[in-house]
Amino acid sequence: MASLTIAGIAYLFAIRELFSTPRFPHRVIVIGLVLAALWHVPFLLTPPGSDDDIHRYVWDGRVQRLGYNPYIVVPSDPALGALHTPETRTLNNPDIPSPYPAGAQLFFRAVTAIHESVFALKVAFVVCDLAIVFVLLDILRRSGQGAHWVLAYAWNPLLAIEVAGSGHIDIVGVLLLLVSAAALGRRWRAVAAVAFGLAVAVKFLPIVLLPLYWRRVRIRDAALAAVMVGLLYVPFFNHGRIPIGSLGAYVQSFRFNDPVFATLERVAAPQFVVGLAVLVGFLTAICLRRLSKSAAWSSDAFAWPMAASLLCAPVIYPWYLLWLLPFVRSASTVPIIIWTVSIIPTYYVWHLRTLGRPWLVPGWIRLLEYGCIATAGAIIAFRRITRPAATQCSTD
Repeated sequence: MASLTIAGIAYLFAIRELFSTPRFPHRVIVIGLVLAALWHVPFLLTPPGSDDDIHRYVWDGRVQRLGYNPYIVVPSDPALGALHTPETRTLNNPDIPSPYPAGAQLFFRAVTAIHESVFALKVAFVVCDLAIVFVLLDILRRSGQGAHWVLAYAWNPLLAIEVAGSGHIDIVGVLLLLVSAAALGRRWRAVAAVAFGLAVAVKFLPIVLLPLYWRRVRIRDAALAAVMVGLLYVPFFNHGRIPIGSLGAYVQSFRFNDPVFATLERVAAPQFVVGLAVLVGFLTAICLRRLSKSAAWSSDAFAWPMAASLLCAPVIYPWYLLWLLPFVRSASTVPIIIWTVSIIPTYYVWHLRTLGRPWLVPGWIRLLEYGCIATAGAIIAFRRITRPAATQCSTD
C-alpha cells in the first residue's frame, strides 16, 4: 500500500507536468514508455493471487477445449473434479458458472490453446497493453495533441497491477474500444462498428457509448457488428437460448465499493438499479453527443458515459477503471484521472479479508476515494464559473 500510494502521487504530479507542457522531446517520451515497460516486468513475473479472476479464465478456456460449455458447468461440481489443474483448483466463486461474455470466452480459448497457463494469459494481456500504446500514439498524432499524453495512459499504476500483475480481460476490451474510436476518427465506419461490437462482447460496459455512434456509422455497419457479436455466441447456445451464465447472480448478489448503488438498492430492486446505471451512461453519452459540434469523436465523450455508469454500478473494482485510461487527457477528465488513483486504497480490503474481516470497503476509504473526486469536480466547476466573470471584468 505504501508503494502504491507513492506511485499514485507521483503519477498525479506527472499529469500536472503533462498539462503544463505543450510538447515533450521525443526522447523523453521514448524513455517514459521504456520505464513503463520495465515497471510491468516484476508484476508479470509475480504469480497472481490464488483466487484471482485469471484462474477462472484458464478454467473457461480449458473446459471449452474439452467440449464443455462454461456457461453451464460449475467448477465445484465433484463430477468435474478431474478437469481441474493446479491453477484452476483455487478459482474464485466456484459454485457458479462463468459470467464473461462470448468475446472474452473465445479469447480465453484461443490463448489457452497456445499454452494453458496463467502466465500465457498475462503475456497476452501485456501484448494488448502494448498495442494500446501504439494505437493511442496514432490517435494523438492525427488529432494534433502532444504525443506525451500517451504517458498519461502508460504510467497509470493500475496498468502494472491489473494487467501485468493480476491479469484482467478488461484490457482486451479496452484495446478493441480504442481501435473503434480510432477508426471512427478515420471514418472507417465498418471497422469502427465491428470493433465496438467486439469490445461489448468482452465486457458489457461500453454499451453505454452506443449513442456516440449514431449517424457516424451506417445501418449496414451496425448490422454487420450485430451479426458478428451474434456469431460469437453461437458455440455457446443451449437449447436455442442465449447463454448468460452467472450474470444474474452477479447483479443479484455481488457488491463492492458501491455507494450510489447501495443507496438506491434500499428503495428499488437490484435489476432496476442496474438498468438505471446503464440509463445514466446512455443519457451522458447522448448529452455529450449533442454538445459535439463536429463529426470527430472526443476522448471526453468516451470517458464520461462509462465513468457515470460505473459510478452507479453494484461492483466497482479498480480494474474496471482500465476502460477509462486511454480517454483521459483533458481538463474536464481530471476527476476521472484522480479516481484512478483514489481507488487504490480499496486494495486494503483484500488484506482485511485475509484477517477474516468482512468483504466491505471501510467508510474512511470510501470517503477518501469519492471525496477526492468530488473535490476535484468542485474546483473545476468553480474555475469555469469564475473564469468568464474574470474575463468580462478585464474586458470592461
